[in-house]
Amino acid sequence: MAMMRRIGRNRIGLIGTIYLVIGVVVASTHGYFVAWNIPGNILEGLAAIVLWPVVAFFAVDLHALIA
Repeated sequence: MAMMRRIGRNRIGLIGTIYLVIGVVVASTHGYFVAWNIPGNILEGLAAIVLWPVVAFFAVDLHALIA
């Protein structure tokens, strides 16, 4: 029983998966997946995935904020 609770706690869940998928789509449509060989671009891309509501709804340009 304790093992089942521990496994369930480590999973991201359906809502988390949908959130990340939407984040990938938003980040790719806003140009954050261009050159992932520069550490700053990797940081921008990951930030755009996690902060996709800010990027999509408020039109915040993470290129200008992070670079």
